[in-house]
Amino acid sequence: MEEVMEMYTRCPGQDMKNLRVKLYKCPNCDQEVEIFSDEVSIRCPKCKTKVYSNMGNSCIEWCASARRCLGEERWGQLRGED
Repeated sequence: MEEVMEMYTRCPGQDMKNLRVKLYKCPNCDQEVEIFSDEVSIRCPKCKTKVYSNMGNSCIEWCASARRCLGEERWGQLRGED
């Protein structure tokens, strides 16, 4: 049986209504920058250094749609399953 893959234009687990913003300090110039919950990094507007959020886990750890989005095989591989 052939598996049908859905094409997503954005992550189905990220609902725009649930976006959150958090302030981070640029490690280079201490400028405060806003990073939204759907972003991993952003360039500091003052010095152009890349500032990263504290999101250490991949989406498979927290997203309810990760399994459907990635597909069973890839989801299992990323979780360390055989």
